[in-house]
Amino acid sequence: MYKGGKIIASLVIFVALLSLPFFYNRGKANKGPEINLNTPAILQLADKQCVEPTEWMRANHMQLLLRWRDEAVRMGKTEYINSQGKSFKISLQTCLNCHSDPALNTSDQFCVSCHNYTAVKPNCWSCHTWPQEAAK
Repeated sequence: MYKGGKIIASLVIFVALLSLPFFYNRGKANKGPEINLNTPAILQLADKQCVEPTEWMRANHMQLLLRWRDEAVRMGKTEYINSQGKSFKISLQTCLNCHSDPALNTSDQFCVSCHNYTAVKPNCWSCHTWPQEAAK
């Protein structure tokens, strides 16, 4: 091998350049989207709890919405009883009552910011219309 030193040096430089982004980001945690929880509806609540506990909702909200869809559209059920025994109306508006703010651009909050962060495209708005306050 006449050029073995050059080949090895080139490989070392190549691996160093390839691994640079990994070393640059080492130890940095990705915080995720920042969501404003100070909507007027949430601030007025005495008990600031969602339909289900927060951690459960973060992990399972889509399954809950699909369940609500099936129960409302296919079975005609209009009431949801949560794990604590509290009753809620089965409607997307139940969510948007707290998770939107007419004074702010709603599309930058809750649904859109988290779904953009996770690269998920929900199909809710193919049937539902976005609230009118968000369009203003």
